[in-house]
Amino acid sequence: MEKKAYLILENGKIFEGKSFGAEGSVTGEVVFTTAMTGYLETLTDPSYYGQIVVQTFPLIGNYGVIPEDFESEAPSLKGYIVREVCEQPSNFRCQGKLDDFLKKSGIIGLYGIDTRALTRIIREHGVMNGRITTDPSDADLEEIRSYLVKDAVESVTTGKSYTLNPDTTRYHVVLWDFGAKMNIERELVKRGCEVTVVPAETKAEEILKLNPDGIMLSNGPGDPAENVGIIGELKKISESGKPIFGICLGHQLLALARGGKTIKLKYGHRGANQPVKNLKTDRVFVSSQNHGYAVDINNLPQGGEMRYVNANDGTCEGIQYLDIPAFTVQFHPEACGGPHDTNFLFDEFTALMDGQKD
Repeated sequence: MEKKAYLILENGKIFEGKSFGAEGSVTGEVVFTTAMTGYLETLTDPSYYGQIVVQTFPLIGNYGVIPEDFESEAPSLKGYIVREVCEQPSNFRCQGKLDDFLKKSGIIGLYGIDTRALTRIIREHGVMNGRITTDPSDADLEEIRSYLVKDAVESVTTGKSYTLNPDTTRYHVVLWDFGAKMNIERELVKRGCEVTVVPAETKAEEILKLNPDGIMLSNGPGDPAENVGIIGELKKISESGKPIFGICLGHQLLALARGGKTIKLKYGHRGANQPVKNLKTDRVFVSSQNHGYAVDINNLPQGGEMRYVNANDGTCEGIQYLDIPAFTVQFHPEACGGPHDTNFLFDEFTALMDGQKD
């Protein structure tokens, strides 16, 4: 018999559905993603730490579980909500069912609810906390409202440094791991970068001792302003003259290190169809995004010039630094699955490293 399960929002609204994945109850920040493909990448993206993710695309699980597509070794999200779960996946690379994967990973799932109605609530009222449970009386609204995503970066960063080597090495890049997606590593290695991945707590002095040609600041979860120690170390890195490329959280952290400010968005940008405009060329790119915070356009960092803007809401999507060899973007040029429109930014990074070598 299918087991009933419920989503209880902090405003008291209750959605009744059915349980899949792991059993139990969980509280988290409820967010939605509009991506129409790449649910495995969504599930394993460390940037979703502490959150209950709602897929707006109605059918999830149709190509099963493919470990080669994971963005990390295991999911970091709190819970997973879909309209319909495919119980008979079909794909030549499939190695299992989504339900079994969530059970093994300890991720609590909910399906069979009106995800369109839920998404409209989040869009109209903003991101809110919620609780997935099989007991509808298990609803302490004050407790749900008080939930906060804390210690996010510390919870998802690598436990120790490691190195990835390409067939032919042209550059040495330090990837500062704040919750890095594996495809960032793949894109760097593809371009001849020997990649040394270091934990988030690594000091600036240790990074500079590695004598990298460039430093990559990764994506990651949580409130960027919470990472006071990292921001302090990053300020030192930014003054070193080393080429820097930042993605998502890395973009926000460099802005904070250089005196800028960040703001929390009403419901964030999560999906694979976000339009971003290059302010110098007026060209618009389709991008993959996953973030709930943005750099404040009214408080840009020292030496920073806004390079990309979100074509939907005018928020900052990228910064070019004029006084240091650095640029950062809010979106994901390494997107997989998702659009590859901005993949060229990795080539801009290698060109920046070439320029500093000359």
